Amino acid sequence: MRNNFMKWAVIFAVLIGGAVIFYNKVYLPKATYAYVTAKKGDLKLTVFGIGTVSAKNIYPVGSNSGGKLLKVFKDQGEWVEKGEIIATLDPVDLPDQLAQAEALLKKARYETLAAQKELEGLYAQHELAALTFKRYDTLYRKGYAAQAEYDKARTDLISVEAQIEASKARIASSKAECERAQKSIDALKQKIDRLAIVSPVDGYIISKDAEAAQTIAAQQPVVTIVDTKNLWVKANVDERISGVIKKGQRADIVLRSQDGTPLAGRVERIEAKSDPVTEERIVDVAFDKVPFPFHINEQAEVSIETGRLHNVVLVPLHLIQRGGVWVYNDGEAHFKKVEILGKNDKEAAVDGLTTNEKILVPDSHKKPLFDGVDIHI
Repeated sequence: MRNNFMKWAVIFAVLIGGAVIFYNKVYLPKATYAYVTAKKGDLKLTVFGIGTVSAKNIYPVGSNSGGKLLKVFKDQGEWVEKGEIIATLDPVDLPDQLAQAEALLKKARYETLAAQKELEGLYAQHELAALTFKRYDTLYRKGYAAQAEYDKARTDLISVEAQIEASKARIASSKAECERAQKSIDALKQKIDRLAIVSPVDGYIISKDAEAAQTIAAQQPVVTIVDTKNLWVKANVDERISGVIKKGQRADIVLRSQDGTPLAGRVERIEAKSDPVTEERIVDVAFDKVPFPFHINEQAEVSIETGRLHNVVLVPLHLIQRGGVWVYNDGEAHFKKVEILGKNDKEAAVDGLTTNEKILVPDSHKKPLFDGVDIHI
């Protein structure tokens, strides 16, 4: 009899102990929920978007004429100033052609000078021939000069006049040759100047697209330059929430490489075309201060501030499910419908809750919530 009593006592103790362990280790953890308290405050309304770093002006810089690259002075990751030489092309025989053209110009100028001196001498001869002819013409008319003497004086005058005209023609030809040689020199100098590839802007080189000794075609990029004055993030924003975005609104930019550190920015442009596949609008959010270093096409997140709500009840956004929240009241869970007045990516301003209400944090690993279920907090 005593043995049976002891046996049942042990069984009862085991059952009680198991029940206590089950209650403390299983039931209580399954029925105990974390919670947050509703509070009042101001809510910054934001619109969230994801995009990539880009720029308004990106310049592939090359040459108007192809050729062999002689030197490339700049590399990716370097700053460059407007007008600074980035690379030079091999001039081949252009310097020799320029030297020949300059020699021709020099020769033409000497020929012009010589013809002008000759013309001065001919003008002196013409003056003498004109006086001689005038004298013989007078004597001939009075019968004091022979026909032969008159004819010779007249021929000498005509001959000098013809030489003057010929000299004038040679001067005109020499001047034309000077002009042609000068144009040839100017054209060759322009070609030589164009062999120097210069930066069109102050900017940052994001890629080096060709190397020295490489032969490039006309307009083929040697480097690609970003004008950093217009560096921005091309963010994709859902069309349904994009209507509140306006140019000039403040924004926070988080680069994937910056470990969550927000950078100040502003809405610079709202592009006129939406993506018909993703149904997203592209918003260009510019940096207030250019981050350095930066990387074109790096992924970035933007939060655009579209307004503020003051003195409203705030709830963590992830706790709102099916238009309401689970609240704790006298040991029970109850579902409360709420109206969302506004939200950002973390919080929502709601109507339908009072401050200090305990809002349960749903957990799929705990007992299911339904209206009136007993729970612990």
